Amino acid sequence: MKRKSVILLTLAIVLIGFLAWRFIRPMNIFVVDDRFAWPIDTSQTPPVLGKLGATECAACHQDFYEEWQTTIHAQAWTDPYFQTDWQFDDAQHSCRLCHTPLDRQLPRKVLGYRDKDKWDPVLADNPGFDPKLQHEGVTCAACHYREGKIVGVLGTRDAPHPVQQLQDPNQVCVRCHVVEGDRWDTFFRFPPCGTVAEIESSLAATPDKQDIAYLLKLMEENETDVGIDAGSAPETLRQTLAPAGNSGEIIAGDTRALGCVQCHMPMVMRPLVAGGVERMTRRHLWRGGHDPDMVRKALTIEFIEAEQIENNQRRFRLTLANTGAAHYVPTGTPDRHLTVHLRLLDGQGRVLDEQTHTIKRTVMWRPFIVDLWDTRLPRWQPRHYELIVADGSETVKVEAEVRYHLLAEARRQRIGYDNETPINYMVFNKQIPLRAGIPHDIQGAGDD
Repeated sequence: MKRKSVILLTLAIVLIGFLAWRFIRPMNIFVVDDRFAWPIDTSQTPPVLGKLGATECAACHQDFYEEWQTTIHAQAWTDPYFQTDWQFDDAQHSCRLCHTPLDRQLPRKVLGYRDKDKWDPVLADNPGFDPKLQHEGVTCAACHYREGKIVGVLGTRDAPHPVQQLQDPNQVCVRCHVVEGDRWDTFFRFPPCGTVAEIESSLAATPDKQDIAYLLKLMEENETDVGIDAGSAPETLRQTLAPAGNSGEIIAGDTRALGCVQCHMPMVMRPLVAGGVERMTRRHLWRGGHDPDMVRKALTIEFIEAEQIENNQRRFRLTLANTGAAHYVPTGTPDRHLTVHLRLLDGQGRVLDEQTHTIKRTVMWRPFIVDLWDTRLPRWQPRHYELIVADGSETVKVEAEVRYHLLAEARRQRIGYDNETPINYMVFNKQIPLRAGIPHDIQGAGDD
């Protein structure tokens, strides 16, 4: 009996020690494989490409450069939120390899790793470090430079620099946007930064045909432009990824089905270089969660008075659906979320009652990383929210509001992020008056 007690006590101590270690260990949330473990090698850069700076590219590609300057890619290193969050999480070196992917953007070069998981690099001072290039974040060469050549979809032969043709431009996107890992102790169901796994899941799903028909009709009524053919993606996507040399580039088996550039890099007719022949090229914008218009394009939203369920009640329904994004909405870091607010308002605009719903991914981080639940919007699956107004209520208007949050307020306070720009914005707002004689489904409509 005494021996059994000793064994149980020992096991309890071991378990408590293990759980304690899980609470204090460094938070490694994804698997660092070779595509993230090493920067893009620029040792073969020909003299014509200079220092690989964006201003050098602008000498010929001014329009592209000006678009890039407006993007989050250009701020990938200098963005105040990234810097605050990165420093809060112990400035993990692996983050540099997507936010500053070129070897000469790193103050210290990677010689190797002390651990199998590649979270503990062996570093040495980098004599080729270019601090100006570092501040360009995901600069032109981060996407377009590989092994001494500029990669692009045209493959033109009259350029002043070596060119290699891409079969599909999405091959560039998936170098960084496939952050993944399915080990039980390091990751959760969908990635924090990449979206390929979400698209794969979305395309593999089989949405209800009635839902799709309803949403297509709703989109037609609202003249919604989703920017991508809803029927172009296959039912399933088998994505095969493999490293290509030591450049950090990967080869994807079927990147065309992803729709990355088709949505985030719209086409425009213009010359590739100043004075050149006009042709269809893609705008270098990469708008996403920071752009309210882009989020609105991804969503179809309707707020109407529905049929009565009882004589003394009026029922209002908000329908919210992801009809324009192949990945979940919202996507990106788990901090991003949507809030839905349904309100009863009196004659002075005061709130008599309110419902609030949160659309987000909820993760337990310690002692193990587990996706507890995920209420985000997959494609083609409408979400309905209802508001009931009882007879005799003081309600004069009903209101629906949808907001997009780039960051949770609790997280903002925890990391000490002193934001100068808003961390949430309105996606949709509509009020429906209850007064007799006013068309309930059109008065007060419109996005704010």
